Amino acid sequence: MNLEVKHLRALCAIADNGSLRKAARELGMTQPSLTTQLRRIEKTLGGRLFSREVTGSRPTPLGQCLLSRARPIVAEMSALISQVQREADQKASAWPRVGSTGNRAVAGWLRRLRKRYPGAEPGIHIDLSANTLLKMVAGGQLDAAFVHEAEGVPLNLPAGLDRRVLLAREPQFVALAESHPLATRPEVNLADLAAAQWMIDPAMDSGGAGLQRAFSALGLNPRVVYGDYANAMELVASGEVITHCQPTERPRQGVVIRPLHRDPLAVRLLLVWPKEPTGRHTATPATGPLDIDALFDDLDDAYTEIAWANGAYREWLVRNKSPLSHPHDAQRPEAEPGPGLAGPPDAS
Repeated sequence: MNLEVKHLRALCAIADNGSLRKAARELGMTQPSLTTQLRRIEKTLGGRLFSREVTGSRPTPLGQCLLSRARPIVAEMSALISQVQREADQKASAWPRVGSTGNRAVAGWLRRLRKRYPGAEPGIHIDLSANTLLKMVAGGQLDAAFVHEAEGVPLNLPAGLDRRVLLAREPQFVALAESHPLATRPEVNLADLAAAQWMIDPAMDSGGAGLQRAFSALGLNPRVVYGDYANAMELVASGEVITHCQPTERPRQGVVIRPLHRDPLAVRLLLVWPKEPTGRHTATPATGPLDIDALFDDLDDAYTEIAWANGAYREWLVRNKSPLSHPHDAQRPEAEPGPGLAGPPDAS
């Protein structure tokens, strides 16, 4: 017999109640069933856990040893179940339920959704794996997902999903330590970084395949280490590693963000949702239908806002005459020109 949490919970109940009869009542079992379970546990462990006395059941030294380890496990499991149930209740009441692989535009997206649907409370699920989010959309756990697809590494789009391209090619920048010899350049050649140690998060679907593909095109093979992107910037600042990042990444102390010459690394940004004949999702009567066109427009506006608020990305957009914000020029925030920045392409 394998010892399970339910067995530990039964042992704790016996010790707390000092009686098999009272413990059985607490656990919703009959006393004979609990007695049989206790005997099986003792047989598995090879010794008696409780001594049967006139006053009740008392833990033996072996029982005390087991209980000292069992109680924290039972308590942690109870806390885990409570937390998951609370989160499930929150997700059940959340609408719309959106997911993202992680992008600074998400906060602005949620803000716009709250404004569009005043009676609703949007729910957000963040996961580095775009394919995981797509499965959640296909399974009805999310209404839509904002994901990225690494160039040359296509996503596995489940049947029954539709998609719309927010940006066909978002360039990936590189994060370097301020002390790096190339940190003073306005842009960096990928080939000049071949000898550096690159950090890749294995939780991402591409797993560094996009980076490897870009270096292979140059006939080079990068040195790669795997780690959590949440902690990557500290290692970047110390000069231990470099990493590619979203162009909207906010600079941090000791780190500079630079575009790569000719943009050899890029991703495609997509909004994905379940196909429906009307192009709309049905929500509760209180919230009304979810308009995918409006959902996309809010995401487009949020992304445009964050893109033009970032100095390095703003300069890239101007230099490349990007059509990113042309449909929403009126909503694009005014940006103070930086070095070499004349303003948006359509500015007079």
